[in-house]
This record gives sequence, structure tokens and C-alpha cells, in this order.
Amino acid sequence: MRITDLLDIRSISMDAAPKSKNEALDQAVSLMVKSGRINDEEAYKRQVYKREEESTTGIGEGIAIPHGKCDAVEQPGLAAMVVKDGVDFDSLDGAPVSLIFLIAAPNTEDNVHLDVLSKLSMMLMDEQFTENLRAASTPEEFLEIIDKADEEKKSVDERLADMGEVKADQIKIVAVTSCPTGIAHTYMAAEGLEKAAKAKDCFIKIETRGSGGAKNVLTAQEIKEADCVIVAADAQVPMDRFDGKKVIERQVSDGIHKADELIALAISGEVLVYKSANQSAETKIKKAGGSIGHQIYTQLMNGVSHMLPFVVGGGILIALSFLIDGMLVDMNALSVADRVNFGTITPVAAMFKNIGGVAFGFMLPVLAGFIAMAIGDRPALAVGFVGGMMAASGTSGFLGALAAGFAAGYIILMLRKICAKLPEALEKIAPVLIYPVLGILVMGLLMLFIVEPVMGGINTALNNGLTNMGGSSKLFLGMLLGGMMAIDMGGPFNKAAYVFGTAAIAAGNYDIMAAVMIGGMTPPCAIALATLFFKNKFTKEERESGPMNFIMGLAFITEGAIPYAAADPLRVLPSCILGSAAAGALSMAFGCTLMAPHGGIFVVPVMENALMYLVALVVGTVISTVLLGVLKKKVD
Repeated sequence: MRITDLLDIRSISMDAAPKSKNEALDQAVSLMVKSGRINDEEAYKRQVYKREEESTTGIGEGIAIPHGKCDAVEQPGLAAMVVKDGVDFDSLDGAPVSLIFLIAAPNTEDNVHLDVLSKLSMMLMDEQFTENLRAASTPEEFLEIIDKADEEKKSVDERLADMGEVKADQIKIVAVTSCPTGIAHTYMAAEGLEKAAKAKDCFIKIETRGSGGAKNVLTAQEIKEADCVIVAADAQVPMDRFDGKKVIERQVSDGIHKADELIALAISGEVLVYKSANQSAETKIKKAGGSIGHQIYTQLMNGVSHMLPFVVGGGILIALSFLIDGMLVDMNALSVADRVNFGTITPVAAMFKNIGGVAFGFMLPVLAGFIAMAIGDRPALAVGFVGGMMAASGTSGFLGALAAGFAAGYIILMLRKICAKLPEALEKIAPVLIYPVLGILVMGLLMLFIVEPVMGGINTALNNGLTNMGGSSKLFLGMLLGGMMAIDMGGPFNKAAYVFGTAAIAAGNYDIMAAVMIGGMTPPCAIALATLFFKNKFTKEERESGPMNFIMGLAFITEGAIPYAAADPLRVLPSCILGSAAAGALSMAFGCTLMAPHGGIFVVPVMENALMYLVALVVGTVISTVLLGVLKKKVD
């Protein structure tokens, strides 16, 4: 599609003379209606004015690009006005506007027009091009100038991706541009930054986050190697990936009008280092590297984080079904056959278990799907879902879903490499045809003939081993899992123990989750208690925030102890690990079970042997508290 395909000759005015901004917008909307692309003029006009209320579309240099995206637009289109005497448009630089392009975008998933509009936005950054448009005498000449420039210019994606090779002595900058609608300003800011960087002989790569999605996405390696990051955005941008980098954050308009200033600031190095508010515990206690192991951990956690709502919601509802039957049914009066159906005997319990079972059934497909998505992006999601569902309905279970998630991601990466060699027409249909068909087929064959036989055997042996585990072995397992929950308080060890506990629930081994949760509850409770009994071992700020850890610990939020562990890891971590290990071992020894994968003290009613579970928590907390009092040094 070309720019002139969107610009009807009836929607071009070469002699417009509006007296105000509102009059200019009204005239531009009327021109757009003449093209026959608008089915409700008033609705479209309201959307144009609404966008203008967010921030002016007068971008400076005598140019304005108002736009509206809504259901009133039947087909994407452009209207253009040349205002010889200019009109006050509240432009960012205060200059009157003499060239107006109005954009109409349909509210559909078909975004083929966005590349065209973004290309026009970048062309408007060329002063010679805009002067030629203002000097045109007829609409036909106006269209001819646009068509010629469109022919000569590369597409937006080609321009931004083809930045050349970085030289050894060059400053390397990465940037992200984004605006609320993602149609024009996103790409104009990218154009401005690119020009400014080239003028200073800097290498730059720019990620654009427009209505068509993120393009030219920055890789972890590119971010790592960059000397500075520029974020010129008025819309939300994923920022956690820039943790520890020098980051300049500005409005998207600064990327258009103050690009030289931003590049100069980046070169100077006098930029604050960005600190993410969502660092993991592992990062807060010790900086994580970019190793392969860390990448695998990140991909796994993407699956686990999306899986947890299903596990928590479904698990607690199932646990409530057992609690309801336990309260309403006399267990001694039940036959052996009826006891098998415990949790579904009364209608209310059956309802809870049915709803919870549906939610719980999504656990493995979601886990596999989002692990896959972290590796192969959105095309891998469906392939991972299918693999996870086959694992859930087969014998491989949790282990099979893990294998399916990673396999699905790399299947899509492999298909991408293969499809990159196809003709352009076939390559474009790959995401909607080739990836899902071949990806799901390969995933299915892999699950049937490799994953299910191998992982199914391992999973069955593991579950049988846990079921038949003796007293001493269970004590050791409880001690190990409880201690792991306190090692890094949210990092790989903590998550590994938690994932093992949730997998055990799915397999019907409920005592493991009890040991895992008590191991995570102990550190914050111990910190809170220690700040009360050993005040001279903590700073004033630590003492003031200490009691809050009682609430966090009882709610199974281990992260409450992280600031204390980060401040004094050599003394705090061993104290917490030993207390958590003792609590986990006692939970196993007392035969405590837990069918809910989260909730802390709030799910005690659905525990078996809940009183002794609280005793185990108190003992573990006291052990950690005493060790903190002994090991920590006095604070002056």
C-alpha cells in the first residue's frame, strides 16, 4: 500500500483559511468525509477532538497531524490542508501551522495502513519535502510530490533496522519511541533521534512501539552493550529490561524537537542510572548475570507467573470443597466408595470443586504456553498450549509440560529460520498458517513419541516415590524444601521449591506444599520478632518497618525479609534458612497437609492438623529469631 492510496484527491485543500484551531479541525474532518471513508461524521470528529485534548498534534515546524481512530472510520484515510497564512494550532514550538494532515484509522485488527502512515510521519521530518508540498499549486501536484518521495524512501521498518554496523570508537545508543495512539509521533520521534545521532556520528538502534505493535525490538545483548538508553514516550514502555543502564526518559515530543539535546546528553554520560522497581529477590541480594542458565530461569518464571493465578484460585476452591464436606458430612458414616468422592458429596462442595477443577486444569497448558512465548514470542503460545494439554491429559504431568514449553519455543525459532528463506509472500502468511500447523504437528509428534514415554515414566516413579516415602525421608525433604524457600527469597531456589510444591498438589501429595509454604512464612515473621527483641541489632528504619513483616509472613510473602537479607546477607540468610528448614521438617513430622498453594494463615482452615502447623511455624520463627540475635552485630 502507498501513501497516495489513502489520500483521496477530494480530501486535499490547497487554499484553506481557518481562523482558529477548532475551525481547522472542523474543515479537515469535512474534507475527510468527502472521501467516503467516514460513516459517522460527528463520532469521528469527537474522537479527533478527544485526541487533541490529550496533547496537541501541532508538532512544530508548521506541521500538524491530528488523528482519530474509532468505529466511525470504515477505511483508513488521509485528508490534507495547506494553510497559506498559517493558523494558531497550540504547536509545541508556538509557530503557526501551514500544513495539516488528518488521519482516519479504523478500529480494527487490520493494521496494514499503519506502516504507510508511519512512513508519511517520518517523511514530514524532511524540510525540503514539506516545503515542496506547501509550494504545490494543485491537488494533483501535491499527490505527485508525495508519490515521488514515497517511491524514493525506504519503509519505516527497513529504515530503522538498517542502521549499519557499529564502529569500534562509536558511542552506542538504543532508544524507544511511543505515543498514546502510536500512529504518527512514534515514528517522527524515531526519525528525529536517528538524524541527530547520525549528525554526531553515534550508532543508534530505535524500537518503535506503535499501534501495530513493537517493531525493531531491542535485544538483551544490544541493551547490555549500549552506552545510554533514550526513552521518548507518552505511553507505557517495558522498563525493567533497562535496570542498571543510564536512561534518559522524556516525552515523545522531545524526540521530535529536542533530539539533538537528547543525543548530546547521552554522549555526555551525565545521565542517572535506572533502577527497576520490580527487581527479583535474586537481583536485590546479588546481581544476576545474562548467562544461559539465567535466560532459562527467566523463561521458566514467565510460565510460572502466568500459571499461578489458575493454581491459587483453583487450588483454594478445591480445598474449600473438602472443608465444606468435612463440616457437613460425618466421615465415620461414609462407606469406602463414598470416601473416594469426598469433596463432591454435598452439592455446595461439588460446585466449588467443579469450578476449582476447571481453573486447575489450565495450570499445565498455561505453564507450557507462556514458557514457549518467552522463547518464541506469540506464535509459540498455541504450540505450547497444545503440548501442555497433552502433558496434562497424559502421564508426564508437570515435567512433561515443562519439556513441552521449552520445546515449543525452540520449534518456532527453528520454523522462523526456515521461513526466512521463503519468498516474501509466503513469509508473511507464516505466522497465521505455517507456524501453527507445522508447529502443532511437530509438538504433537514430540509429545506422543518422546516426551510422554520418557517424562511419563519419570513422573510416575517420582510420584510413587513421594507417596511411599518413609518418615525419615519426609523429614529430610521437608527440611530441604523449607530451607530452599529462604535461600534467595523469590529467586531460583525459592521458585524451584514452590513449583515443586504446586506440582505435588496436582499429583495429590499435599504434605509437600505445607512444608514449602511454612518455609516461606518463617523469614518475615522471624525478622519482625527480632526487631522487637533485639533492637540494638537493627537500625531505626529497620525497627520501624519490622512489625509489618508479621503481616507479610503470615500472608506467605517471603519478600518482606529481602531488605534485611540484602543489608546483611552473611548473618540474616543463614539464620532464616535454618529456621525455615526446621519449620519444614516439623510440618512433615506432624503430618500437616495443604491443598491450597497460597494464602498463608488465611488457608489454615483447609489444612490437616492445622494446630501443629502453627506450632511448627512458631518453632521455626523462634529458631531464626534467636540466631539473628546471636549472629547480627550491634548497630551504633
